Amino acid sequence: MRDSYKVTLPQAFPASQLPIFNKEVKRKGTVSGSVLFSNFVGFLLIKTKPSKTVQGLTGLRNLGNTCFMNSILQCLSNTKELRDYCLQKSYSRDLSTARRSNTALMEAFAQLIQTMWSSSANEVVSPSEFKTQIQKYAPRFVGYNQQDAQEFLRFLLDGLHNEVNRVIVRPKVLPGDLDHLPDTEKGRQMWQKYLEREDSRIVDIFVGQLKSSLTCSECSYCSTVFDPFWDLSLPIAKKGSSEVSLVDCMRLFTKEDILDGDEKPTCCRCKVRRKCTKKFTIQKFPKILVLHLKRFSEARIRTSKLSTFVNFPLKDLDLREFSSDSSAHAVYNLYAVSNHSGTTMGGHYTAYCKNPLSGEWHMFNDSRVTPMASSQVRSSDAYVLFYELSNPSSRM
Repeated sequence: MRDSYKVTLPQAFPASQLPIFNKEVKRKGTVSGSVLFSNFVGFLLIKTKPSKTVQGLTGLRNLGNTCFMNSILQCLSNTKELRDYCLQKSYSRDLSTARRSNTALMEAFAQLIQTMWSSSANEVVSPSEFKTQIQKYAPRFVGYNQQDAQEFLRFLLDGLHNEVNRVIVRPKVLPGDLDHLPDTEKGRQMWQKYLEREDSRIVDIFVGQLKSSLTCSECSYCSTVFDPFWDLSLPIAKKGSSEVSLVDCMRLFTKEDILDGDEKPTCCRCKVRRKCTKKFTIQKFPKILVLHLKRFSEARIRTSKLSTFVNFPLKDLDLREFSSDSSAHAVYNLYAVSNHSGTTMGGHYTAYCKNPLSGEWHMFNDSRVTPMASSQVRSSDAYVLFYELSNPSSRM
C-alpha cells in the first residue's frame, strides 16, 4: 500500500523569496498557498524531466589482468556496423544458414554487445561467459596473464568469422596463372578467389587487400601478389624528434625495400635469384581500417617499448598516396583507440571510443566510463587505431 502524506499549505508566502515566479507575481508581494503548490510541482517536473540517456556507456569488469580484452571489446562495441549486426541479430541468420555446431563464440560475443547496449549508463557488466568461449577457441587466453591486445583482436575476429562464414564447404585451392592479366583484373580475381573460401559479415567489415610488387633489378620484370589483410602493423618512424605522424609510419610501411644477399628472390623471367625491390600498396581499402602501431620489440620476450608520440588525425585521414589506384576513395575517420600505458614488464590497457549515436568521446577503463574531449584522444599510449571509411558523398 502506498504511504499517504498530508501537505499543509501556508496562507501566503513572500514572493521575493521564490525565484521560480515571474516579475508580475513578485510585484504582488505575497503568493497564495494554492499558487505556491501548483508552481512548486511544475518546478519539480521540469527539474526531474528525464534527460536523454546515451547507450553504450557500459563498463566491463576486470576478471584479472583482462584489461587487454576489455579495451578491444569496447572498441568493437563502438564499431557501428558490427554493433548493428549483433543488436539486430543478423548473425542468427548466418549461424543457422551455416548449420555449424560451433556457434558459442559468436553467440557469447553478440549477447555481450546486446547487454552493453541495453544497460544503463555507467553500469558494469561481467564478460565472464565471453571469456569462457574465447579461451575455448584460443587456449592461449586461458588463465589471467596479461596478453597483447592486437593479438587478441586477431584471434577474436578470426573466431567470429569462422562461425558465421557463408561458405560451408571451402573449395580446394587450384593453381591458376593470372600473371598475364592487368594488375587491376588480377587483384579482382584474387579477391573473388578469397571470397570463395572466406565470406562473412566480419570479412565485409574488416578485410582489405594488399598488393606486393617485386621488381627485378636485371630485367625490370615486375611480379605482383595480392593478399587479404585484417589489419596493418606499422613500424614507428624514428626521427630526430620525439614525435612522428601516422602518415610517416604508413610511408615507412610501404617504402621500397631492396632484397639482396640471402633475401634475393627468384625472378620469374630470369629464372635465377636476383636482386629485387619490393613495395606494398593497398589494392582494396576495408570499411574499417585497423592500424597497429608496433611499439614493442619483436623478440620472443618483449624487451623494449617505443613511447614515441604518433600524431594521428581524428578526421579525414587521406591514404590515397598509398593506393594502387589513385582514383580510389581512401579517406577515414577515427572512432576508437586501444591504449597501452606502462612498460613491457607491467602495463594497463584502456580504450577511447567515439559513441556512434552521440558522437561524443569517452574513456573506458575497465569498469569506469568517463567523458573526454576529442583533444585528449591523441597520446603516446595509442596502440591500435580504428578508422572508419568515410562516405564519399559527405565530402562533396
